[in-house]
Amino acid sequence: MLGKVLLILQLFFTLVMGIYFFNMLKSQKSEKTGRHIDSTRELEKLHRLKEIRLTEPLAEKTRPDKLSEIIGQQDGIKALRAALCGPNPQHVLIYGPPGVGKTAAARVVLEEAIKTECSPFRPFAKFIEMDATTIRFDERAIADPLIGSVHDPIYQGAGAYGPAGIPQPKPGAVTKAHGGILFIDEIGELHPIQMNKLLKVLEDRKVFLESAYYSSGNKDIPAYIHEIFQKGLPADFRLVGATTRSPEEIPPAVRSRCVEIFFRGLNSEEVSQIASSAAKKGGFTLEPDALRLVGKFAQNGRDAVNLVQIAGSSALLDNYRRQIKASDIEWVAEFGHFIPRYEKKVSDKLEIGLVNGLAVTGANEGCILDVEAEVKEAKSKGTLTVTGIVETEEINARGEKLIKTSSAKASVSNMITVLEKHFGIDTKKYDIHVNFPGGMPVDGPSAGCAIITAVYSAIMQKGVDNRLAMTGEISIHGKIKPVGGICEKIGAAKRAGAKRVFIPKDNFGADFFPDGIEVIPVENISELFRGVFNNIFEEKTIIAAEPVNEQTLVSARNI
Repeated sequence: MLGKVLLILQLFFTLVMGIYFFNMLKSQKSEKTGRHIDSTRELEKLHRLKEIRLTEPLAEKTRPDKLSEIIGQQDGIKALRAALCGPNPQHVLIYGPPGVGKTAAARVVLEEAIKTECSPFRPFAKFIEMDATTIRFDERAIADPLIGSVHDPIYQGAGAYGPAGIPQPKPGAVTKAHGGILFIDEIGELHPIQMNKLLKVLEDRKVFLESAYYSSGNKDIPAYIHEIFQKGLPADFRLVGATTRSPEEIPPAVRSRCVEIFFRGLNSEEVSQIASSAAKKGGFTLEPDALRLVGKFAQNGRDAVNLVQIAGSSALLDNYRRQIKASDIEWVAEFGHFIPRYEKKVSDKLEIGLVNGLAVTGANEGCILDVEAEVKEAKSKGTLTVTGIVETEEINARGEKLIKTSSAKASVSNMITVLEKHFGIDTKKYDIHVNFPGGMPVDGPSAGCAIITAVYSAIMQKGVDNRLAMTGEISIHGKIKPVGGICEKIGAAKRAGAKRVFIPKDNFGADFFPDGIEVIPVENISELFRGVFNNIFEEKTIIAAEPVNEQTLVSARNI
């Protein structure tokens, strides 16, 4: 009797367990079917979204695919090819204003390097692009898209090995770029800790990751994870960093590991060329006056494409017109608050106390710098007034405020010493006013030649041909010292219509200078004055003439 009861109980529990497991299987199948239905529905939504496509933006159509399509950066591209396409490619920093082709040049040069026989880049070399302004920095190191990170088992995203307590390494951009190029736009914006980690990777050419949950003796950890933690992830790439900052704002440790290349700002003719190409690819034509206005208002290639895009759309809405008129560009420039570029053109007049100096702007582009001087007879002790110089400039660099002091005022003091010591001019007899119109930051001593020429012209009442331009540092011994940015400065003088330009003799190298302008090397102030005033000067023998009165000065300016 007891055996029957036990048998019945056994059958009962077996039946209950069978029903339980049957319901579990049925529930799992139902859940799997539900997940499959949801997945199918979401996949269909995704496919429908992919079928919706807008037209390709004009900016994408005009993106350069060949080196020949990058306008105005011949020297920069030549340097970039030399740095990356040879048998021993280097890390590179590219400086330059926005919209001049830094990213496009780096991308195209990699394609060029892959085709170069002596280059170590292989056909599968990748171009990994990141923007330093959007790279998330996590102090806990849970996620680092640049260097790589480890998903520890206690964190979300640990993967299939999480329940087993196994840490999961996640490679970053430096490993994805292995064998290719890692391009970091606005590299100067990287967090200092990220920058230091990047420098370590550049040094080791591999990434070492750490985790408190990793144990070398844990046999449950897969072999590949053991190798990653013990030998590191490969990260042998070439860094190309682009920035709109100035070199002094980039950490010296980064600069010392890179070849520095400078892309300059585009002039109006080059911007017009980009606009013409963009209009053609967009199916538009540009009136000559409209093309000229694009060159006037657009500061770079991106501005030019945007102007053409909006003006073209406006024209199409106006009776499907395909020709962009000057009025269309003017309208876009007006509502877009585009600031017209200032490009000085020299005259053919003789000017007293006015000289064309040469400078280089922050966009690595040369420009004409007016240097004015007025001289009056002093009633008592002479005075020296300097206006127009921004003597200090505040720069925000990586969260720090740097005060940059102009050295141009030192050139004015040097000028006084040279005039007194080498030309016998008693400057204490005069009230001298030197002015730099525009209030732009005048940095560096390269305006020295222009300053001393303008002041001497005002004292001696000798006119200076406005078709001349000059650059050079003056020493208190009357020597003219070399300066930087010579090619950019000569190019600016040529664009302004100057016929001759005086430069320091130590900067002279005719093979690098643009054609169509006479470049005259000078070694000292006497040589400079002979070339400017067409007279023979002997130091310490010149006796300054008394300044003329205002009425005579006005007449002299109208010669």
